[in-house]
Amino acid sequence: MEELGKGMVKHCAGLPLAIIVLGGILSKRNSLHEWQIVSENVKSYLLKGKDQGIMDVFKLSYDDLPPYLRPCFLYLSHFPEDYKIGVDRLIQLWIAEGFVSIKREGENGGETLEDVAERYLIELMERYMIQAEERDVIGKVKSCRMHDVIRDACLSKAKQENFLHIIDHSNADLLDDDIDYLSQLTTGKVSRVVAHDDCLVQRIKNPHLRSLLFFSGFFSLDFLSRYAVPRKIVDYVDYYQDEGSFIAIPWFVMCVCVAFSKVRGGWTYMLNNFKLLRVLAFEGEDNFSGCKLPNDLGNLIHLRLLSLRKFSFVSSKLPSCLGNLRCLQTLDLRGMEILSFKDDDIPVHMPNVIWKLRQLRHLYLPEYLKRKTRLRLDTLVNLQTLVNFNMRNCYVTDLLNLINLRELKIMWSEGAYESFEKHLNNNKNPQIINSKNLRSLSFEDTSFGVEMDPTHLKQFLCNCVNIYELSLRKVKMSKLPEYHHFPSDMAYVSLEGTELHEDPMPTLEKLPNLRILNLGGDAFTGNKMVCSAQGFPKLDSLSLEKLYNLEEWKVDEGAMLGLRHLEISNCKKLEMLPEGLRFIATLQELKITAMPKTFQDKLVQGGQDFHKVQHVPSIIFNDILDGEESVASSDELIA
Repeated sequence: MEELGKGMVKHCAGLPLAIIVLGGILSKRNSLHEWQIVSENVKSYLLKGKDQGIMDVFKLSYDDLPPYLRPCFLYLSHFPEDYKIGVDRLIQLWIAEGFVSIKREGENGGETLEDVAERYLIELMERYMIQAEERDVIGKVKSCRMHDVIRDACLSKAKQENFLHIIDHSNADLLDDDIDYLSQLTTGKVSRVVAHDDCLVQRIKNPHLRSLLFFSGFFSLDFLSRYAVPRKIVDYVDYYQDEGSFIAIPWFVMCVCVAFSKVRGGWTYMLNNFKLLRVLAFEGEDNFSGCKLPNDLGNLIHLRLLSLRKFSFVSSKLPSCLGNLRCLQTLDLRGMEILSFKDDDIPVHMPNVIWKLRQLRHLYLPEYLKRKTRLRLDTLVNLQTLVNFNMRNCYVTDLLNLINLRELKIMWSEGAYESFEKHLNNNKNPQIINSKNLRSLSFEDTSFGVEMDPTHLKQFLCNCVNIYELSLRKVKMSKLPEYHHFPSDMAYVSLEGTELHEDPMPTLEKLPNLRILNLGGDAFTGNKMVCSAQGFPKLDSLSLEKLYNLEEWKVDEGAMLGLRHLEISNCKKLEMLPEGLRFIATLQELKITAMPKTFQDKLVQGGQDFHKVQHVPSIIFNDILDGEESVASSDELIA
């Protein structure tokens, strides 16, 4: 086998990526006979390909894929070059497209579609056809990327098989002012279109379209000013604005009216001509929807995934036609913005129709909902992801029915305390969450100042034995619950703006599997923290940021013996590093950011505290302050 391997590597002409991809193929082969077959195939492909190196090995690797993986791999060509692909969204898209199947989902605690899709992703990674970019605390892949060469090969294969059509700078006719922006885009039999650049949706002529993704803004303000509004009108507005004349006002109003008309026309065309869509996703940063979301959206009854992230409207009311989309599996309404002359975030009103979408698996609600909004969610028993569950607008008791939840983010805003107390008082057994599958729980306060009683957090955690991620952001709390109320598998804790009065370290250090701890933005308002001996047995990374009152930090010998990464940022009153750091032999990186120069001077060679950190291989200083001004943007000391 060794000789066969050397021969195949020789055929790769020394190209590292070709060798890596070939290694991915061989990793699935354990016998000499299987290696001989691959070796013959390598020779055959290279002879046919006339020594194209990596492209030839890619063709071999693609042909070696099992049938269920091929569409999943080709789908990766949707994403722009160097794009960080979120794994959750990728899996949702695969499932919406029907690429993932399972006989009996979740029976007796078995696999779900998402579990199968994750296995598909891992298999593609093992074949080196995609690379992991970020992982969570337990090693699950959160984001991934494609190597440029692999992406080019994937894109070429996808076009060859009429898998998709991409609108980008190479074919976006509307980028040329001399070309009619209504010129047609011929997509032929292609059932998927993805826009990497601005385009008018009217250019797409394909009534059989199944998937439409926008990575550019949908009618972005820049696009409207350049193409949707006649150039003469824009020039008039610019001219009279520069002159400071009131004459600009009617021209500006005309611009707005024309822009709204173009946007409405785009929506009307799309919703009346693409009624077979399974996927409609807007992933850009600047999406303008005009006055309101059209009622015709309810015509897209085949939709499995609808993402309206970061959309801007004039009307604050979403249409009740959302309740017609009975096949929806993923609904993403995060970041919705109501256009206003004020800087305040204007809440959205959602009709109480979400309960009709019984196939929903992933629901992302707007961050800000109007006070009168009431949402019933108890019918969504398939829900795995629920983000921005507002305690004021949703019913706490509905959470008991969501037995398949894996991720839950709660908006602990105005009225949350009262809603929670009412639930506790009206129930003899005030259980909150009934899902044994919950892995991630987070709370955020958007109204600033709503407190959470420690017993409330204890109540949320009491039945969630498998949670490994907990995050509290801007939710004020006097102290944490006792350590035994936390799940034993808790591996990640992030506290920001909690304004704890009591030192959280005596509680958190007793969590046996805690690996990452982030304390930021006045998470603790006291002036002293203590980490005891034998505390934090598995902690790998610790970040202390913007603990403005912290003056003293004590670390006993024997604490945090596995710590590898430590970051201290903007804790300006902290006088020195703890003596106990010198006993942590595993510490690989110390990052000091936005700290006084006197703090830095103690840590450099010859400084008062240098003996505490001289064993650390990498010490990085960023934005060190001399008084209130930064004097060093970046400096690194290698021990």
